[in-house]
Amino acid sequence: MTAILIEDMPHALAALQADLAHYCPDVKVIGTAGSVVEAAKLLRKTKPDLLFLDIMLGDGTSFDILEIVPDLSAALIFITASDEFAVRAFRFSAVDYLLKPVAGELLQAAVERAQTRRGNHHSASLDLLKQTIRQPDELPDRISLHTSENIVVAKIDDIIRCESDSNNTRFTFAGGQKSVFVTKTLKHYEKLLTGHHFVRVHQSHLVNFRHVVEFKKIDAGYLRLSNNDEVPVASRKRAEVIELLR
Repeated sequence: MTAILIEDMPHALAALQADLAHYCPDVKVIGTAGSVVEAAKLLRKTKPDLLFLDIMLGDGTSFDILEIVPDLSAALIFITASDEFAVRAFRFSAVDYLLKPVAGELLQAAVERAQTRRGNHHSASLDLLKQTIRQPDELPDRISLHTSENIVVAKIDDIIRCESDSNNTRFTFAGGQKSVFVTKTLKHYEKLLTGHHFVRVHQSHLVNFRHVVEFKKIDAGYLRLSNNDEVPVASRKRAEVIELLR
């Protein structure tokens, strides 16, 4: 695979080049750029398989590059500093990213994922990423869910519940929307949706409390949701659920 690296910090660029040579020897770096203008000129002349993008550049952001060169077929891997807002933005948008300093095994995994995603980056996910990064103090109102077949960008308020299925998660939505099956754990989404009225009421169930209709006091208890699904409440969660409903 061929790659172009967009990074305005010389030491970070050198480190990424060295890591690629060591951990991903099949990736050939065919160009580098340190600014939006340089990157745009380079990408008009070359068509890499992979594009590594630092977000913040001296003359703009990597999103500016994507707007100037909208017909990119390269798989995108963003590189960001360890900033909680940026990390949250990437997790909500499900766009591939690496934290600086880049860990070798994570770099390998990102390149392997990229091999299956060339020309398949989803504009809605990128729009969500851009919006979330530019509004770091606001909670996102949408989330990007990657399935084996497609990418679904959903309104968080429309999610009724998330159910664990081994190391996967099934999303159930309001309004008769088709459920979505994602190959990430329920724990991942429990952390991500903190602050959005979601509560882990059971080992297998994460519930949007905006969609709770009734609490049935049978055994440890059951929650009836807006779509009439009933979800069990774990004994250790009963008191918390009752307090939340109060």
